[in-house]
Amino acid sequence: MDFTSAAPPVVKSIKQRDLLNTWLRLYAREQIVPAVWEYQPARLEEELSDLIYYTVEAAAPAPRLTIQSENTRISRAYGHTGKGVLLEDYLGPRLAPFVMPIYHQCVARGLPVYSVAEVDDIYGRIVAYERLLLPFQTDGTVCHIIASVKTFCEDGGFEIKNLMRGNDALPRPKLRAVIDRELFHRAPGRIATAELVEFGDQPGVTSDVIELN
Repeated sequence: MDFTSAAPPVVKSIKQRDLLNTWLRLYAREQIVPAVWEYQPARLEEELSDLIYYTVEAAAPAPRLTIQSENTRISRAYGHTGKGVLLEDYLGPRLAPFVMPIYHQCVARGLPVYSVAEVDDIYGRIVAYERLLLPFQTDGTVCHIIASVKTFCEDGGFEIKNLMRGNDALPRPKLRAVIDRELFHRAPGRIATAELVEFGDQPGVTSDVIELN
């Protein structure tokens, strides 16, 4: 599946949108990928169980990503924790071809990447696996990635244990998108600069178009 071009609203989860908006605020200052030490989202502690931190090392033919988190909720989906392990080795030969291109795209573009895949739990219930990757740089090189992973089932409850390894069915990709449009954060309730606003159909107000600068 190819990667599509997308704007931030492609991200469905409200909590993932909050994480993305924090990244966008940092990026928008100078249109530069932020450093990981600058990234301090509100209520970060509440999200830690769904976040995975990676270090990125340049290598040929593809960058090497090492897992730096442990005891995350999503480690239950893979059956074991992976701190200190290369992501490709942690995934194994069955899953790596489906997952690694998403991370490689994030490193290559230096932009957030969002993906959605469907997987089946051990009882056959369909679970949406939503992954948001955020890149961070030092000296112009992407050297960290933070991944936020959310799981959702329209049927309600599902079994997360061994979700990614519990059956023979491979993940079914539904969306792979690079967030490369509208790379700014618009605060709720505010009007963007140079946005057109029309006043009309109000008593005593002439219908005019005013440009805000």
